Amino acid sequence: MRIRVLKTLGDGRRYMKVWPMVRQLGHYFPEYRVVRATRLALVSMPVLALLTLASQLYFFGWDFLPQALTLALFFISLPLQGLLWLGWRARHPLPLTLFDWTNKLSSRLSAQGIESRPLGGRACYLDMAHVLKLAFERLEAAYWEEL
Repeated sequence: MRIRVLKTLGDGRRYMKVWPMVRQLGHYFPEYRVVRATRLALVSMPVLALLTLASQLYFFGWDFLPQALTLALFFISLPLQGLLWLGWRARHPLPLTLFDWTNKLSSRLSAQGIESRPLGGRACYLDMAHVLKLAFERLEAAYWEEL
């Protein structure tokens, strides 16, 4: 179980790096919001956990150490929850509609001379993210306004 959780966290971090941070995708996929929130949480939650721990101990004393640790662990767990969700989503199989749409996008990239291979039968959201990132880097903006 432990190895799977660590692999899922690693997949989530990899998916977070690959996912194109384009506002248009936020209307169709929750990843845009989850990636932004997770990135913010990775930076701010450890600081907030430390401040919470220190302030609880300062104001209420060492008698409140269990409560202070509980709150600190809660704040530390928030970015981990985002990474776990992203890791689960990265390995989740694509629905047929997204599979077809991503293959059309891949063929459009190939038609323009950009190396992009179609998705295989076991395609997942991480594979789609790779194609989307390549498409947003290489395709003209007019294509994305049609979405």
